Amino acid sequence: EVQLVESGGGLVQAGGSLRLSCAASGFTGDDYAIAWFRQTPGKDREGISCITENGKIHYADSVEGRFTSSRDNDKNTVYLQMNSLKIEDTAVYYCKAVRLLSEYWGQGTQVTVSS
Repeated sequence: EVQLVESGGGLVQAGGSLRLSCAASGFTGDDYAIAWFRQTPGKDREGISCITENGKIHYADSVEGRFTSSRDNDKNTVYLQMNSLKIEDTAVYYCKAVRLLSEYWGQGTQVTVSS
């Protein structure tokens, strides 16, 4: 059974940093893409970062230059380093894995940025 578990969320002041983790289990090999999304109440889920199967990384304009995604294939874990956090980054953050025709979501982790 494939499972994704996010961790690392919390409360941080504006300008601070957090690192989120997304631990994947149930996969064999590393032939899957991982993406980070976030969602605030009343809004659609927003894609903010993606690491493809071959290691290419893409970012949304809203986080480019502040957030960094990385992947540790030995640990089957993907990280999202978030720096220079803004109040508008407050959201529930989710990771999503895509392999072949299947996609899997984690349960989400809350990130709250205060002034």
